[in-house]
Amino acid sequence: MYIATVLTNPTTPILEPALVENLRNAWGGGNAIWLNPGIAAEFSLEHCPTNLWQVWADLQEQRIDIAVQPKEGRRKRMLLADMDSTMIRQECIDELADEAGVGAYVADITARAMNGELDFEAALRERVALLKGLDAGVIARVLAERITYTPGGDVLIATMKAHDGYAALVSGGFTAFTAGVAEALRFDEHRANTLEVVGGKLSGRVQEPILGRAAKVTALHEISARLGLSPADVIAVGDGANDLGMLGVAGAGVALHAKPSVAAQCTLRINHGDLTALLYLQGYSVEEFSTDA
Repeated sequence: MYIATVLTNPTTPILEPALVENLRNAWGGGNAIWLNPGIAAEFSLEHCPTNLWQVWADLQEQRIDIAVQPKEGRRKRMLLADMDSTMIRQECIDELADEAGVGAYVADITARAMNGELDFEAALRERVALLKGLDAGVIARVLAERITYTPGGDVLIATMKAHDGYAALVSGGFTAFTAGVAEALRFDEHRANTLEVVGGKLSGRVQEPILGRAAKVTALHEISARLGLSPADVIAVGDGANDLGMLGVAGAGVALHAKPSVAAQCTLRINHGDLTALLYLQGYSVEEFSTDA
């Protein structure tokens, strides 16, 4: 048995009952259940539709996402989340590079690395080297003035924790940022790379070993095992090529506003909804949402 979830961005509640009913009828689905009127609905299916991706492409033009997944076990016990361009809207290294006067150059490298065109670890070393000499105090200012949170992140974490879930932030970015983001969103733990600081300035080096694609998979296995869970109990979310490992191992791997080459390798793709989409995918209705972790 499968579940089809149809959703859109909460700020534009454009999901019409007629569209949901047409999909349900075309695929021979069960009765539609509205998780949030105008925003998210679901219905059961006996089989995954053979024309799913054609329908998905058509709905993208209407700013609507659709996902089909097995019904059994879709409500997860653990969230494993990327930070940059996932839980927050920015790439922290690009913001630091802008402060150092090399923003455009570094942003281009970041985009290529996240699209899988460059080796992540080599690209990270190259970008960090360009930050050499930057006052370490800039980090706090960037975090306070430049970083904004992706809508729905606080509700996602609070709701999962209210249902005995666990939330871990695992980033190829830096602990100087994950510490603040994890505290603000009330993650249970965080892992990331460490920028080396010498004499109050960035040395241009990142401490080894670098937390990249393989390390995110390791984190998934280590944290879930410590909690007595299996990878099937995890919902992971990310947007870049270095997230593909954990997205593939997790019971549910969600490509959120991901690079096209990344989304193409994932069966759960959210391009229009915000982070509360991960709750709708698990079958939570808006009445079950929590704001208190």
